[in-house]
Amino acid sequence: MDNEPGNSVPMSKGFTDRLLHWLDERTGVKEIMHKVLHEPIPGGARFAYVFGSGLLFIFLLQVITGVSLALYYTPTAETAHTSVAYITKQVAGGAFLRSLHSYGSSAMIIVLALHFLQTFLYGSFKGRRELLWLSGALLSFLVLGMGFTGYLLPWDQKAYFATAVGTNVVGEMPLIGNLLTRLMRGGDAIGTLTLSRFYVAHVFLIPGAIFSFIAAHIFLFRKAGPAGPVREHPITPKLATEPFYPRQVLFDMGFVLLIMAVLGGLAYLHPATLGPIADPADTHFLPRPEWYYLPMFEWLKLWEGPKVVLGIVVIPGLLAMAFFLMPFLDRRLERRPWRRPIPALAVAVVVFGMVFLGVKSQIDDRQGLTAEQLARQAKEEKAYSAAPFQPYVESKDGLVPVSLPVGRISPLVAEGKGIFASRACLACHGASGTGTPAAPSLVGVAQKYSGGQLEALLRNPNVRMRAGRMPAVDASPTDMTALIAYLGVIGTSAANVPAVYRTQPGSPSAAARNASPFTKKAGFIVGEVHPDIQKSQPMQPSPAVAGHRFFQLHGCFACHGMAGAGGSAPALGPLVAKLSDSELTDLLQSPNAKMKAGGMPSVAATREEIESLLAYLRSLPMQHSEVVPAAENVAPK
Repeated sequence: MDNEPGNSVPMSKGFTDRLLHWLDERTGVKEIMHKVLHEPIPGGARFAYVFGSGLLFIFLLQVITGVSLALYYTPTAETAHTSVAYITKQVAGGAFLRSLHSYGSSAMIIVLALHFLQTFLYGSFKGRRELLWLSGALLSFLVLGMGFTGYLLPWDQKAYFATAVGTNVVGEMPLIGNLLTRLMRGGDAIGTLTLSRFYVAHVFLIPGAIFSFIAAHIFLFRKAGPAGPVREHPITPKLATEPFYPRQVLFDMGFVLLIMAVLGGLAYLHPATLGPIADPADTHFLPRPEWYYLPMFEWLKLWEGPKVVLGIVVIPGLLAMAFFLMPFLDRRLERRPWRRPIPALAVAVVVFGMVFLGVKSQIDDRQGLTAEQLARQAKEEKAYSAAPFQPYVESKDGLVPVSLPVGRISPLVAEGKGIFASRACLACHGASGTGTPAAPSLVGVAQKYSGGQLEALLRNPNVRMRAGRMPAVDASPTDMTALIAYLGVIGTSAANVPAVYRTQPGSPSAAARNASPFTKKAGFIVGEVHPDIQKSQPMQPSPAVAGHRFFQLHGCFACHGMAGAGGSAPALGPLVAKLSDSELTDLLQSPNAKMKAGGMPSVAATREEIESLLAYLRSLPMQHSEVVPAAENVAPK
């Protein structure tokens, strides 16, 4: 028995030596380690070669932190945001873990860009290394896909609206654009199906593909061997070699330690924030993608009308094709970049253009109302991140809306919220009363003024409030008490209750009699309750409100602007004014040639949805007269 291969190590050796020998006989691990650590590097070790090892480390870090986060995450529209809030605010080390994952995605993009620039400048793709380059190019697009699919998962405001814009951009592709958008979203709107699809892609499909291509990339690299410095011949190396171990290993380890220190410092000192839960009805939110997508975001602003396909599909497609085919376009064996002027100049132009567009996007966002709105959004995000965790609550109907207050819900606050909505206060102050460019936030207003002072200001606004078009609130003492109760809890979890109203059968409501002209125009009409009715009913949205939500969910704002005020497509107020309901319905369902040339898709909706959308479009204000002739672009032919 002592002559069997597994027992060839003398018993005098330690247990560890015998175990390693046993494993080596069955796996050949010593031979593998010898080949890896003693691989010859033409021209010797260099710090320029550390980026590949750095990318592998960051990817493994993303896998470990991602799996840890997935233990707590639930990908539904009702629970996703709260589960991320729970990770950030309740789980021990959760904020640090999530921040590592967030900053790791950015670090991966940066190191990936450096790796490709080093490979291009050194000409390391030359000399039978075409497949090595192609596998790396595919890996780079998979990494970008990881960033895009992961951005939606927190389900906060910036995640929702950035994804809405991103999926709308995909819809601009000719022939298959609408199909791809519906495939990505799981339907017409962004919701639970979208979250589940992005989650599966982010956690299973794309990482699986990345693992496969990393294995192929390493195999092809071992097959071709290190390319060496720029003066080395790409096929028959002539320079003196140096083994991978120990100098290159030390360089790689030093770079990995630097990455760990930077990511750990950022995660500890500046934890990743989480904004308020996604609200598709928010007409004022300005979507912005992650920083590495900003150049593309700015690029899209330059194209409109029939030229959109050129800017979104043709030019990016040609650049991607040139990126993949680089080894076949630059086939000379010359590796020195100064002797490859055309490829070097082309890459320099693309890199400079991307940096320019990214910087321009940042500069544009620091001007005018855009800067004010983005600053307000950043402030709300910071405030939500600092607020205590609020869990969702189980009820007899299942999960109630996220962040409902724990404990007894105040009926008075719920009625006040209904009054706030019925009088269209949300049109200026926002759906949650946290402010818009049209009116300030109401958070803390009850601490600034007493109940009597608030009632006096509401019934008789001061000069500054009237200058902001604040109307006087003519309400009964009961309604005023409820409204002030709601104003007192805005910005807290107690405000997150379903709005309720009370109806008087057979008679017009006081709310309808007292509604402002804007309220009546927009369709915000809510009644009062009959004294005999004991149970409050949830406020039902008017057709205009439902149409507004449809407008947001289907991303119409991406072209027509927030509140339909115009963007890359015309303002909607003057356009719909010249059309009857039937004409407008026909155009929505079957756009004419000019509308299709501008990228307008057909609207697939039920009769009720179309009617609510028409009600919203009819509520939009007219713009300046010079815009009106644009209505000819949508007139029936």
